[in-house]
Amino acid sequence: MTDQQRCPWCGDDPLYVDYHDTVWGRPEYNDLALFEKLCLDGQQAGLSWITILKKQENYRVAYDHFDPEKIVRYDDAKVESLMQDKGIVRNRLKVESVIRNARGYLDLQEQGQSFGDFLWSFVGGEPIQNRWQRFADVPVHTPEAEAMSKALKKRGFNFVGPTIVYAFMQATGMVNDHLVDCPQHSVCRELAART
Repeated sequence: MTDQQRCPWCGDDPLYVDYHDTVWGRPEYNDLALFEKLCLDGQQAGLSWITILKKQENYRVAYDHFDPEKIVRYDDAKVESLMQDKGIVRNRLKVESVIRNARGYLDLQEQGQSFGDFLWSFVGGEPIQNRWQRFADVPVHTPEAEAMSKALKKRGFNFVGPTIVYAFMQATGMVNDHLVDCPQHSVCRELAART
């Protein structure tokens, strides 16, 4: 695939290209994978996604592989150690948001609801297949993202505004926003049809 065929946002950074070609837009249903991605998208607030993508492995180590059961038990000492960790974004509000999100995740579980089912309900359980010709036409949020954002906030989640949530929906394949000329558009559409 040539760079001209890909969605233009990934540029030519090999890490970003690989993310575009193998992750972004592919339907994800696993509860823990969705939790990790939502937390990472929240870390992106005010930054570019490539900044967080380059630190993804550091985040996994720092946050116990995004195990909500472990994260909810973080105490002040753990928060302080995270604030000293140069491998992640050291912003207290963002650090504390992962803990809040873990509580929200576990509350959903205690109510007998799968995190994945909860999130996918905002798109009717199936990926929305958009057909954008130009990147400039892709919205930064949608009514579905606004509804998901509102519901997540009501359940105690943080750093889940509509723009962050829409980026999450795009990344996890709830929305196929690959441009129609991008070969990944048809790959993601076919993956969605198999689920």
